[in-house]
Amino acid sequence: MAGNRNLNTAAKAKKDKFYTQLEDIENELRWYREFFIGKTILCNCDDPFESNFFKYFAAKFNDLELKKLITTSYADSPIAGLEINLFPDNKTAYMTEVTELRDWTGDGRESIYDVEYAIKHGIYKTQPLIGDMNYCAGDFRSKECIELLKQADVVVTNPPFSVFREFVALMIKHNKKFIILGNKNALTYKEIFPLIMQNKIWTGFTPWAGGMWFISDHEDYYDEIRDGVLMKNVASIWFTNFDISKFREEIALYKKYSPEEYPRYDNYDAIEVSKTAEIPCDYFGVMGVPITFLDKYDPRQFEIIGMAKRGAGDPALKTKVYTSNDYPNYSDLNAGPVLIKDGQPKNTYPRILIRRRKQ
Repeated sequence: MAGNRNLNTAAKAKKDKFYTQLEDIENELRWYREFFIGKTILCNCDDPFESNFFKYFAAKFNDLELKKLITTSYADSPIAGLEINLFPDNKTAYMTEVTELRDWTGDGRESIYDVEYAIKHGIYKTQPLIGDMNYCAGDFRSKECIELLKQADVVVTNPPFSVFREFVALMIKHNKKFIILGNKNALTYKEIFPLIMQNKIWTGFTPWAGGMWFISDHEDYYDEIRDGVLMKNVASIWFTNFDISKFREEIALYKKYSPEEYPRYDNYDAIEVSKTAEIPCDYFGVMGVPITFLDKYDPRQFEIIGMAKRGAGDPALKTKVYTSNDYPNYSDLNAGPVLIKDGQPKNTYPRILIRRRKQ
């Protein structure tokens, strides 16, 4: 991941430095094959022999018919310069550029070992990164990394969760297509949710259930040890701005609406639907659904109105704002949708406000 001074501190404090498993990359990226043909791919939070993103594209360079693969490592990579032994300082960040894949090892096949051989023998362009006054070498926000970004057609990586907002903003600014991993909570960020609502960003194909398992480099922050490797389960999902809506399927609706089963919020003009599978088939008003609805969202079937949540939500959607004159916990009540239970207002979870499209 990137090597900004502040980011390094944040990564240690928030423990957001995790490495994506190759099988998870393969399971998601197999759906995007058509988008990679003839393109320059940039992995700008990755060390070549630490990142499975780089390994995936390098090993499949010919199969995917890539034009070029660029990766940038970061200054504090624990193996930077060690495995390929390019620079005497193992803290050096560097850029590697793959433009072709051949059987340089002579073993009769083209593989990641040929990529390693090509790097070690200077076949590929590889050079140190120096950073600038604001960012350390290898940080995706540094001037030299942004120049590499300008060359790319598609960016694929796992950016640090602590700077996810900045990463997406940079991709949007430079009009780059991307497929990236992020924390599920990023859907509710005020910088991210409007892009979801405007159908400018989609969630990926990998199902959300169960989270994702990452390789952790934190000896005090893991859930399991598999074959000596520290593993951490994180509530992560894929994000992309490729229009993959054509691959979606409409949600099969079967339940009938009743006021008793679908109560109305006290502070939003919408009904509560606690499970996506229980969206009523005969209701066309505004509904509040869980954030997990976005895993099944088809814009041909539904319209996103907004979010019932403080920060990312639109205040104009509220029909009531609580004050201290009403309830002692008025601030908590203003954080999201409220239901009346036994005569008392109760918070519920943040909700996506949607409406059925009439067929």
